[in-house]
Amino acid sequence: MSAQSAPAITPEAFRECIADLTAQLQGRALNDELDNWLNAHHGSASPTFAALAEACRIGVRDGWLCEREGGGIKYGRTFKPADDLHGFSVDVVDMNDCAGPHHVHPLGEIDLIMPVQGDAQFDGRGAGWCVYGPGSAHRPTVTRGRALVLYLLPQGQIQFTR
Repeated sequence: MSAQSAPAITPEAFRECIADLTAQLQGRALNDELDNWLNAHHGSASPTFAALAEACRIGVRDGWLCEREGGGIKYGRTFKPADDLHGFSVDVVDMNDCAGPHHVHPLGEIDLIMPVQGDAQFDGRGAGWCVYGPGSAHRPTVTRGRALVLYLLPQGQIQFTR
């Protein structure tokens, strides 16, 4: 008996799923209120989370997500900012017990944390959403396992520091 493989998903279908979400984010401030709203309405037990997590796992498996690698981190900008994405860019990283490069979020950053192995946490937070406000900075860190993290960046703005 052969193992059943996960279904295919296309980058176009993934983009539509992201566009449905970013439509709900349009005009909202990137702050704790948005963090709470995302986790209440699209948190780890929601259909949105399940759909995005499955799409990311399939995209990584099929090679159209996280197609680059550096410093032990697989990553890639999946979509540049666009009108249908309400000005957000979309990046996905695959990290396993490591820290990425320090950077600043000029307009903020919205992260979807999707543990893959272990009890993975991103910047100390488990499965769900994490919102960083404008001007915030961090060295993104995954501990306690492997996680995929989807980043939504307003206007694609990010500034890596030395």
